[in-house]
Amino acid sequence: QVQLVESGGGLVQPGGSLRLSCAASGSIFRRYNMGWYRQAPGKQRELVATVTVSGITNYADSVKDRFTISRDNAKNTMYLQMHSLKPEDTAVYYCNRELRYGSFGWGQGTQVTVSS
Repeated sequence: QVQLVESGGGLVQPGGSLRLSCAASGSIFRRYNMGWYRQAPGKQRELVATVTVSGITNYADSVKDRFTISRDNAKNTMYLQMHSLKPEDTAVYYCNRELRYGSFGWGQGTQVTVSS
């Protein structure tokens, strides 16, 4: 069973940047397509970005050209670099497998708050 631990969230002003990390236990992480998800208060969890085993990326329209997903299989870690943050990006961010293929379960997430 893979455990996922998200970190790197915080309070940032609009226009600011943050880098989130997702650390996975175990080397099988590298075998799976992965994704970042977020859930804002009162809203359903939504897919933000995905990265395949080979590094092909895909993004939700709302974050395209602002966020960059990447992975370091040697470190069993995935990242989400976020730039030009907006108040509507405020949410708890989670990592997991690309859900159409399966799930590792949900970690505690990391809170991102964009506010002046």
